Amino acid sequence: MIKEKLPYFVDKYKIDFVIANAENATHGKGLIHNHYQELVDAGIDVITLGNHYDSKNEIYRYIDRSDRLIRPINLLKEFPGEGSALFDIDGVTIRVTNVLGSAFMNIDVNSPYLATLQLLEEAEPSDIHIIDFHAEATGEKQSYAYAFDGVVSVVLGTHTHVQTNDARILPKGTAFISDVGMTGFYDGVLGFDKESVIRKNMYGEKSKFEPPEDGRGVLSAVVLDIDETNGLAKDIFNIYFVEE
Repeated sequence: MIKEKLPYFVDKYKIDFVIANAENATHGKGLIHNHYQELVDAGIDVITLGNHYDSKNEIYRYIDRSDRLIRPINLLKEFPGEGSALFDIDGVTIRVTNVLGSAFMNIDVNSPYLATLQLLEEAEPSDIHIIDFHAEATGEKQSYAYAFDGVVSVVLGTHTHVQTNDARILPKGTAFISDVGMTGFYDGVLGFDKESVIRKNMYGEKSKFEPPEDGRGVLSAVVLDIDETNGLAKDIFNIYFVEE
């Protein structure tokens, strides 16, 4: 879907910078180097991760030499890589930050609020600051976004694989959506073959969740228009494209 459809949307909306969360890109959990490189070659400018950041051991070997890959900033354990990075696009500096939520995630993390406050205090300033807030609960995502409304440019929720219908600009100028949604297999469960998920949920069978070899795809995204003079959002709207 990325290789086939991303160039069309980049051209249609005159996109300057593309961010993708790819923590599920390798068979549903984690990201190997080959898939990282495929996404970069397909036009992704920076890749964020989430709770499956370390699901593939290979990432320990390549993340430090991958300048477009960002892992969560608020991990409790020491882990290579960076949780926030600065990019220059035609003289406009864009900071991208990856933060993990703490509610219902089955992973212990430092407070996403305190980690973000520390980053804002210590990091080099930027014209635009976009945060991928990878979290389960919509309430936590909304609370986090309001806490940093007017301080950062955008808070994009990820993790649930289902695009929400609440894209908006908050009162102080920060763009927000509870979840950007999933790009992958459409006629399944969270991108996986539905029968394998049903067998596990109904009968307790141990089955490996895999995307099927063929089927309809979906591409979920949001388009952002940000004023680089003040770092605040001017527009946010959804893309939800399903193959026929």
